[in-house]
Amino acid sequence: MGNSEENKVLCGANSYSQKYYLNPEFDKLPEQIKNELKIMCVLFTEDIGGVLTLLFDSEGELKFNVDAADEDYLFDEIGCGLKIKDMQIKYRELLESVQLFYKVMILKDPEWINELKRSE
Repeated sequence: MGNSEENKVLCGANSYSQKYYLNPEFDKLPEQIKNELKIMCVLFTEDIGGVLTLLFDSEGELKFNVDAADEDYLFDEIGCGLKIKDMQIKYRELLESVQLFYKVMILKDPEWINELKRSE
């Protein structure tokens, strides 16, 4: 995965350990959003397998990262790409709102803060 300094993990689910992780920096997200993220990630790993991580790149864009163990012969590599595209459509509003939260509350990006003020 190579989680470099410019990438910040939002959350992830691991089908091998059957665990879900939410970065404590995002505890201020509304409970409903945190629950939807958990459901989305856990369902993905139940269907596809492997480890799904949602992370922000240096520009504040939300990315999906999937890893699978080499010996995981049940991991669905083809289904993985299709499932991510499906999730990006199905959860578009959720993902956009989390990305906006990150840009405004974590990065404190003045461009996005001004954009929010203009839309009020």
